[in-house]
Amino acid sequence: MPSTVRLHRVLATSPEKVYRAFLEGDAVAKWLPPNGFTCTVHHLEAKVGGTHRMSFRNFTTGNSHAFGGEYLELVPGERLRYTDKFDDPNLPGEMEVTVTLKKVSVGTELDITQAGIPDVIPAEACYLGWQESLRNLAKLVEPEIKE
Repeated sequence: MPSTVRLHRVLATSPEKVYRAFLEGDAVAKWLPPNGFTCTVHHLEAKVGGTHRMSFRNFTTGNSHAFGGEYLELVPGERLRYTDKFDDPNLPGEMEVTVTLKKVSVGTELDITQAGIPDVIPAEACYLGWQESLRNLAKLVEPEIKE
């Protein structure tokens, strides 16, 4: 059975800034790939019904895997819901990711649910990858750099 992972973080920044980090291609390429991977965003159309496509490349081996999907729900500063599907036929099915943002006294409460993870990917590997990605996300969105 496909598995589901759930993650929770509090980030010291605004919900609007976190929301943008999920929808701007250069930001996604910076924080989403787990450590040891690079990311190329081939296409990102941030609107309901719009699509996205990217690939992660293992920096050690040079192997890459591509995936893409559709934006199902976009509520600025509050919620994103989108699908992901791997190109690799050995990673079948469609995943659905739901991101919920809530303003709290110290910043933003972030909840992520990723459902429909292919059987061949261990849930603990997903957790590990997401933890690395979310640390990278915090490094991107928490600094308040004034120019």
